[in-house]
Amino acid sequence: MSTLTMRELGAPLVALRLLATDLADLPAGCVAVSTVYPDLLELTFHGDLAVFEAWREALGIESGRVDYHEQGDGRTRVLEAECEFAGARLRLTGFAKTPVRTLAGAV
Repeated sequence: MSTLTMRELGAPLVALRLLATDLADLPAGCVAVSTVYPDLLELTFHGDLAVFEAWREALGIESGRVDYHEQGDGRTRVLEAECEFAGARLRLTGFAKTPVRTLAGAV
């Protein structure tokens, strides 16, 4: 059982509230706040890296600060970036399937 109070999760919850009002027109993602990392707000986007990019640009995160890797034997592309926002650490993560590669002329 957590010994933290809701007050101790205040930074990511305030950040979420500000994002919901200031960037309300951006596509929604999966939201996570955890007692394990009480200063962290996570936004995760599945299926479309363009959504990740829209959030990255809106938050002013430089493209050079984005980490790229693949998982699932190269079947899934992953973008990750962090910034400080409203007193919280904000982590963006985007997942998308790697496009299927075919050989030219193959049926």
